[in-house]
Amino acid sequence: MRVLHVITGLGVGGAEHQLRLLLRRLEHDCEVVTLVNPGPVAAAIRADGVTVHELGMRGNRDLSAIPRLAGLIRDGRFDAVHTHLFRAGVYGRVAARLAGVRTVAATEHSLGDGVIEGRPTTAGVRALYLATERLGGTTIAVSEAVRRRLVGWGVPDRRIEVIPNGIDAGELRYDSALRQATRARLGIPADARVVGGVGRLQPTKRFDDLIRAVAALPDVILLLAGDGPARVALTGLARELGIGDRVVFAGAVPHARGALCAMDVFASPSAQETFGMAVIEALACGLPVLYVSCPRWRTAGPSPARAGYRPARPRCATGCAPRCATCPASGGPSRPSSPGTTSPTSPAWWATSTSGWAQAVTAGRECHERQSNTPTSWHAGTPGLARRRGRWRLLRGEGAQLPGRVACRVHR
Repeated sequence: MRVLHVITGLGVGGAEHQLRLLLRRLEHDCEVVTLVNPGPVAAAIRADGVTVHELGMRGNRDLSAIPRLAGLIRDGRFDAVHTHLFRAGVYGRVAARLAGVRTVAATEHSLGDGVIEGRPTTAGVRALYLATERLGGTTIAVSEAVRRRLVGWGVPDRRIEVIPNGIDAGELRYDSALRQATRARLGIPADARVVGGVGRLQPTKRFDDLIRAVAALPDVILLLAGDGPARVALTGLARELGIGDRVVFAGAVPHARGALCAMDVFASPSAQETFGMAVIEALACGLPVLYVSCPRWRTAGPSPARAGYRPARPRCATGCAPRCATCPASGGPSRPSSPGTTSPTSPAWWATSTSGWAQAVTAGRECHERQSNTPTSWHAGTPGLARRRGRWRLLRGEGAQLPGRVACRVHR
């Protein structure tokens, strides 16, 4: 089975890295097309042996991209198309239909409350999303929170599958030598106490709250790994608070492991997460974590002893941010729990999560062929498709395992 993955861009980002992980595990013949910005993840995917096409879109309204993408799909004789991110979902679904491909799936990675991929949602954006969503078969939500938002937008619940993201825990295992090398490269003393955050530097991540909180913690260095439109404002805020020398901007990193190894505590002040991947990756690296929003924990089970939850609250009178994980005004930790489910820190959960997502990608069932809105119970195994009574049904096997395991060491 030939599958074409369509993604908006392949710069450094969570959705882009998830696609690379997925491609490593799919047994089908896959290729990728990026609409804009090939970026470093494109080079990494090519290094893995997967063909990456560059469509070269000139902007959001470059309608000439549709026939070019449809032609690529036809010429490649693809059996299924899977889109990632908003623009790829809009253009990819239309192009797949024009090319005669009826097996179309789309993953919604970054739909927040009032924002999508860090940008405000407007009536026009929502209308365009809903109009093109009907051209696909299955919309994959990476968490229950995203599913609820999609339903709130008007996407029928029966068309949505919730498939959590996955990680390769072996890639995130703590490495003391990497810790020392990363600190040396960034100019951080070996004995310094480091609080860190990872993510795109944009307002919804609330890294300004983290900077204000660290300003009240003498001799603590803040390490931020990521880049984005808010970097200039965050740099100015650090200088204004007199801690410009204690805030280190690592910039965009192709992989978060080095930055995570260099940290002592991980903090996530964002209240607009669709999954909480940065929190999960920090835990996999053995870090103690404090967070405001991690939707995956809400449905996966009790937080581990190393993860402290802080609900979002208004700013306190001193100007710092109680919703920030490190703020002393936050009070004691509380842990959301959902007994009876598998913890995301278990290797079995990672294997099931990644395999489940892979199976959903290859499913691509037509909306009129679906007979139930009951969530599918995904299992590790080799995905496949079979025709039965005129409906696509999934074949699932057992025994697939994700390499590596989650490290639980707390390093200081």
